Amino acid sequence: MAGLVPTLRHVPSTTAVARAAMGVLLGGPVQRPGVATLTTAIPAGTSLLDLSVSGGTATVNLSHEFESDGGSTSARRRLAQVVYTLTQFTSIRSVLFQVEGQTVTTFGSEGVVLDGPQARADFVDVLPALFVDRPAFGAAISDPARITGSADVFEATFLVAIIDGAGHQLVEQQAMATCGSGCRGTFDISVTYHVTKAQWGVLRAYDRSAKDGSPQAVREYPVWLTPG
Repeated sequence: MAGLVPTLRHVPSTTAVARAAMGVLLGGPVQRPGVATLTTAIPAGTSLLDLSVSGGTATVNLSHEFESDGGSTSARRRLAQVVYTLTQFTSIRSVLFQVEGQTVTTFGSEGVVLDGPQARADFVDVLPALFVDRPAFGAAISDPARITGSADVFEATFLVAIIDGAGHQLVEQQAMATCGSGCRGTFDISVTYHVTKAQWGVLRAYDRSAKDGSPQAVREYPVWLTPG
């Protein structure tokens, strides 16, 4: 699965939630056997030197490893990972990047320009055509399940399916974003499904090809299904 994938991570109880989120992000993805392999664009060895929040902007100071390796695509992906991780919190709207205490205006070997604090809107090119923001990869969903995110698909329509632990499709539902066909719109939908006991299942969001109806832009996340 190419593109950003929100993932559920567990951390000890803390009031410093942004710092904790950065800690698990820099620690790399945790894999679950039998599901899609997750990777990170953030170079190994990157450490968080400091993090502060003021006026809706998080200033994140990272070690020099953060700028190493890769071209412009890798650079934008790692920047996006940090921005999307921190802006999940309502107190943070944008991120100002520092490396070894110096504010970054040109990032990486390819010279990605950072003209001040960066917001989610600065990295929409890094998103997949169908971006499921919630539920996260590995999260529990209630019945009905609330599913949110953004999409840039033909005529703004796509499909959402929930599959149980035995591989049976419980429901398939058409959904619509606020914009599509060359523009990215948001979606916030409710999908009702039924299971008799809690179990691992799959949330699948996908578009169908206008040419032959085959699935495309497929996103599949393991989710914990719960009885209503």
